[in-house]
Amino acid sequence: MTPTAWRPYVIELVSLGLAAVTVACAGAGEYVWYSQLSSEAVTAGNEYIINVGDVVNVRVLGHEEMSTRVRARPDGRIALPIIGDVEVGGKRPSAVRSEIESRLKAYLVMPSVTVNIDETQPIRIAVLGEVAHPGVFPAENTMRLADALALGGGLTEYASRDRIFVVRTLPQPARVRFTLRSVLRDEGHAAEFPLHGGDVVVVE
Repeated sequence: MTPTAWRPYVIELVSLGLAAVTVACAGAGEYVWYSQLSSEAVTAGNEYIINVGDVVNVRVLGHEEMSTRVRARPDGRIALPIIGDVEVGGKRPSAVRSEIESRLKAYLVMPSVTVNIDETQPIRIAVLGEVAHPGVFPAENTMRLADALALGGGLTEYASRDRIFVVRTLPQPARVRFTLRSVLRDEGHAAEFPLHGGDVVVVE
């Protein structure tokens, strides 16, 4: 096999290594059972997280000259008229809107801003641990926990039925624990728990 042919496999192994490091770091921290999450936290989890490369549409009501439609740069920022760079990568549109409105108060009276995502980039989800086919998988932005476990080929015979974790770093670090029963029976909509780009699903 030529060096060029090996390249996709090397990239995949590096991705898996980085994901494993993330899991190791997060594993030392506390976790919260999915059933203990507040309704506000569950609702917030459904909101899209902006990724590098997404096209962000910012509109300032009554001030079209301040509005813009721009792609998030590799550093996770976008440039806006007057206020300059705004960090959007890893944030929810509602959080970006609040930040822009706050910064515009130095120039406008009661600014009203909308933030929409016109184009999204494909995301990747890692599924590791006691699953039949661990790996890093391309995913739709509507990926749910049950979908990720299916991509991993399901649990192995050695898997713990009550130690399924979703580990994430953005918009803030979190480690959420599930049982297999809650996912299979969709108790509290556990099977539909939304995953974000960069999330790692770990079955111990």
